[in-house]
Amino acid sequence: MINTAFKPRPEVMTAQPIFFPQHPTVSNFVNAFEQSNFLLDLRNSVIVVVSAVLLSIVLGGFAAAALSRFRFRGRRTIMVVILAVQMLPPTALLIPTFLVFNELNLLGTFVGLVLAYVATVLPFSIWVMRGFFLAIPYEIEEAAMIDGAGTWRILRSILFPLVLPGIIATSIFAFITAWNDYLIAYTFMKDSTMYTLPIWLASFSNPQSGTDFGGQMAASVLFSLPVVVFFLLIQRKLVTGMSAGAVKG
Repeated sequence: MINTAFKPRPEVMTAQPIFFPQHPTVSNFVNAFEQSNFLLDLRNSVIVVVSAVLLSIVLGGFAAAALSRFRFRGRRTIMVVILAVQMLPPTALLIPTFLVFNELNLLGTFVGLVLAYVATVLPFSIWVMRGFFLAIPYEIEEAAMIDGAGTWRILRSILFPLVLPGIIATSIFAFITAWNDYLIAYTFMKDSTMYTLPIWLASFSNPQSGTDFGGQMAASVLFSLPVVVFFLLIQRKLVTGMSAGAVKG
């Protein structure tokens, strides 16, 4: 992808494959950057993806805590339903979701797109974070209760900090899933000024003029950079020991 992004068009379309660019150029990046609505679509993607990640983390975190630390009727049924939902392909839910959102007047809005992404990643988020909650020794909570901490204080000051690696892992999945989505965004959004970057990336291929492979690869590099930056910013938190220093020997 990077090699092709720096190749001029004659080297991309040559019958004899060329691995390294013989005449490197940045024109593909310039053309991709100047492609219509790049900055606007980038802004839209950031707004939608960040909102979806934060909402899925908050909802998934509280749901995972409830399903792992509390005992109530229907808990097993909820877990079975969450597991069953993950078995359904997203495309099978596209039309039903479209009809429901149409009735709620959420089509063509960022709110509707965010809710669609949250519905997509929330089952996985709950399932993953529940495993991290279950791995926390209950003795830590008992010690906090002896010191007078209530349920909310335990969640805020003890459980959530200890499951931070799980939250980070879940946020990576939610970010990549929402950032890469094309089908939902293209189906739900009516106004081109509200499109996201995957739709912009697809604009480099059209039946009339064919595919601009150099521009598409340069656009793919630009499209991938936010994911790489996001991962680099949080990777240290991801590898941190979950319960390191939580108890003394």
